[in-house]
Amino acid sequence: MNVHADTAFAPPIDAPAADSSVLLRDIAYERIKDAIRLSRLQPGQPLSETRLSRELGISRTPVREALQLLAQEGLVQVIPGRAVSVAAPSVQEVMDAIHVRLLLEPEVTRLAAKHISHEQLRSLWDAQSGLEAAVAAQDRAAWSRADNVYHELLSKACPNQLMGELAIRFRNRVSYLSVDAQGNWERLANCTVEHRRVVQMIAEHDSDGAGQAMREHIQQFRESIFRRLSHN
Repeated sequence: MNVHADTAFAPPIDAPAADSSVLLRDIAYERIKDAIRLSRLQPGQPLSETRLSRELGISRTPVREALQLLAQEGLVQVIPGRAVSVAAPSVQEVMDAIHVRLLLEPEVTRLAAKHISHEQLRSLWDAQSGLEAAVAAQDRAAWSRADNVYHELLSKACPNQLMGELAIRFRNRVSYLSVDAQGNWERLANCTVEHRRVVQMIAEHDSDGAGQAMREHIQQFRESIFRRLSHN
């Protein structure tokens, strides 16, 4: 399967105006990561620096740096001197990553519920509204973006920065499975309800309840992924 600008990276980005190579790397990183999360780039699919550079309108150096960052997160597999491809984890690797999420994220959420600021809580509610609007509109890309913001806000609200960063890293390893290529709207609707339960517990300053709500959410995610992978 080839990578085309009108599929993997639609809508195309404007030519970057910034001079900073770091900013260009970040743009490439976000665009490629979004394409993986939305299944526009499939597991095992080869990634050409030259082709990505052309389609993103960004030079090869920041694209290479972006791929290195994605490899650190487990989204891209790099074989030195040979090839770069979208990571294709085994069923066991997927379930292992979800197990780590189940250990980390309830505690991240519990701590976040104790320390979240009013501004962060408002942003979390905004992300929740984005999830609900996306389900109503059946906009898979918008749902994925709101979901990313939601979990990143929770991790940033956690006072244990390392734990928050690890939670995001392991979530990224399996985030492409959150939304399948056709759009499982029944699961996404249920998932959105589970997200709201977490925010409600946080807003009520119920840290234990928030942690439990997140645990139940990830357990539901694990069961849905296991059913999907078992039928493949």
